Parts: sequence; structure tokens; C-alpha cells
Amino acid sequence: MSLRTVSPTWKADFPILHQHIHGHPLTYLDSAASSQKPQAVLEAMRYYETHDHANVHRGVHTLGTRATDAYEGARAKVAQFIGAKTAEEIVFTRGTTTALNLVASSYARATCREGDHIVLTPMEHHANLIPWQQVCHATGATLVYLPLCEDGTIDVAHAMTQITAQTKVLALSHVSNVLGMVNPLEPLIAQAHRYGAVVVVDGAQSTPHQRIDVQQLDCDFFAFSGHKMCGPTGIGVLYGKAKWLHHMNPIEFGGEMIDHVDLYTATWKDAPLRFEPGTPMIAGAIGLGAAIDYLQAIGMDALSAHDRQLSAYAYDVIRAIPDVTVYGPSTGRTGLVTFNVGDIHPHDIATFLDAQGIAVRAGHHCAQPLMQWLRVPATVRASFYLYNDEEDVHTLEKALIRAKEYFHHAAR
Repeated sequence: MSLRTVSPTWKADFPILHQHIHGHPLTYLDSAASSQKPQAVLEAMRYYETHDHANVHRGVHTLGTRATDAYEGARAKVAQFIGAKTAEEIVFTRGTTTALNLVASSYARATCREGDHIVLTPMEHHANLIPWQQVCHATGATLVYLPLCEDGTIDVAHAMTQITAQTKVLALSHVSNVLGMVNPLEPLIAQAHRYGAVVVVDGAQSTPHQRIDVQQLDCDFFAFSGHKMCGPTGIGVLYGKAKWLHHMNPIEFGGEMIDHVDLYTATWKDAPLRFEPGTPMIAGAIGLGAAIDYLQAIGMDALSAHDRQLSAYAYDVIRAIPDVTVYGPSTGRTGLVTFNVGDIHPHDIATFLDAQGIAVRAGHHCAQPLMQWLRVPATVRASFYLYNDEEDVHTLEKALIRAKEYFHHAAR
């Protein structure tokens, strides 16, 4: 498969990419923060809003039935897309952050006690770190961090000794949003389950780029967002094994999630509706369903191969630029390359690149403990998706060389 022949075909499907920024063609390299949406997703959402808009589940009129069918149809698509046993294991949320907070607040706070361990890595996004900090503050449980190797990968042999009978929750990112590598979840999940621990996977960076099978992973919970995989913002997913969801209590209350209410008591519907109070993000769910249709039409295996090849190519190209430091391992990567250019501040690099029409991300990437581990305050991140190709990598390469020349001249 040639990157040059496949990617341009996909790129044509994304209207926003066909514009100029500061007089330059847009080179969008920030998909790890939020991907763009193809025309098919935009059209699916527009069609719902202009033909089928109504609230779901409650109405018996035609528009209400259409909206409910589309909303629940999207849930079924998600279940199939990630290999869940049933659609009842799929909870729609506002995004990965909300999904992880739901598990922490509903499951972990009710389960963890003083002396228990919640095991993480130093590379976690704040959304998969702060909720567990709060659980520990509330319950007396202790955070334990798995060790990393010099290149940022998990030291699996040492990590296995850190997962013990005291471990109640193991919470890991599937793919690091800074280092870009796919973490070795299978042995860690198996070790956690030997001790009866529950495993929570942050799939925000993996789900857009590779085939996901939650049953094969055997994780207990899996969270991801629509806006990183060609879908809209404001919609995400929590997958949970039915045995956990059906015993968890909701943390938000209101309409739609109730079974019966009287003046002093209430009971809840079964999962997943007990976790979806009020009017949901109906258009968002429909857009996510359309994004899944789009990605499956391309084929997740083809998409995964493209992203892995392109990120590996970008890693080599960027690392070859003198005085550029690239972070993370050279192999097993997908979707992104994170780097610094000499002593130039990452925000200055990002600003310079924007003037060339190149969109990248600069900062701590909501992973400040990892920045501390790397001993840097911030980094630049270029992230790639199906609409990027080798030409985009070389556009970035040339702009970085110009940036070095510009800032070196300005410092004289």
C-alpha cells in the first residue's frame, strides 16, 4: 500500500482541509487533539437535524421513533465496532474524560478502601489520573505507578511485580498521547485479573487508529471519544462489562434514567440508560455512528497500516533534523511524533508553524507528570491521521528547518 496513492483519496472527503491558512495550504497535524470530519458525517448530522430531530425514547410520534432508532442504532454500531457482547454494554458519555470519571466515581469509590492500590503509569493523560487521585483522597486507597524504561515504554517485567493482591484497579492508556506507542496491555490485564482487580483502558488514542476488540483484550472498562475518530465533539463511549454496569449506581440523576419515582424514593433503569440522564447528545451519537460507517468502509486494518507507516516515516524524518529531540520509542508507534527543537520554546515553534499553515499542538498535552519524567516543561506534537501523507511530513520538515534558521538569526 502506497501512502501517496491511498491518503489523497481519503483527504478529498474532508471539506475543512481544502483551505489556506495565512496564505498557505492547510497542513493539519493535530488529530490527536481532535480529528476532522468527512462529508459523510456532516451530512448524517445535518439529515437528522433537518428531517428527524426529536427527543429519544419518550415520544410515540414518527419523528421521536426515527430519532430513537437512529440513536440506538448508533449504540449498536459502537458495540459491533469494538467487539462488545451487546449494545447494553455501551454507555454514551460526553467523551473519554466523562467516561473515566464515571468509572472512578461510581465503581471505584464504592469499592476501594484504605490499603487498596490503584495502579497507573506516569504517562497517563490527566483524565486518567486526576479521577483516581480523587478516589484515593476519598477512600484512603493508594496510587501506585508502574515503572517506565528509558525510552518511555512500560517495564513489563517490573510492572508485573507492582500488580498484587492489593491492586483493586489497573487504569492504563492504550496508546500514549505523548510518546505515541501502543502499550502492552494483555500481560498486565491478565496479571490484574489474577488478583481480582478491575482494568480500565483509556482508548482515546487507540480507537481511531486500530481495530479494537474489548473481549479479546478482556478489559473491564474501555473509554474513547468520537471527535478523535472523524466524529463530532461532545460524544464519547464507556464500554463496561455487563456484570459491572448492572451493579453500579448512577452519579447523575434526572429524567430518562429512572424506573419509578415517588415523593421520597426512586429506582433506576437498567444499564446503559441509568447512566444517560436527561436529553442525550442525539446528533453526536448519530455522527459517531456515521464516523464508524466511514472508517469501516475504509477498513481499520488499512487505516492502521497507513497510520503506522506514516508515523514511523515521520519519526525518522524529524529525528534526522539536527538539534531535534524526538521522544518515545522508534518502533511500535502509531499516529503521532512528539519532539523539541533545541532550546526553542514549543509554543514559539507552534506559532511559527501556524504562520506556514501547519497546525500542531504544543504544551504539556495534559500529561504534566510525563513532562516531569521527560525533564521538559513542554513539547511539540505532530499527529497524523488517514488524510495525511508523506508530503505533509516533508512540509513539516522544511518548516522546522526554516524555524531553526529564523530563531537562530533572531537570537544573534
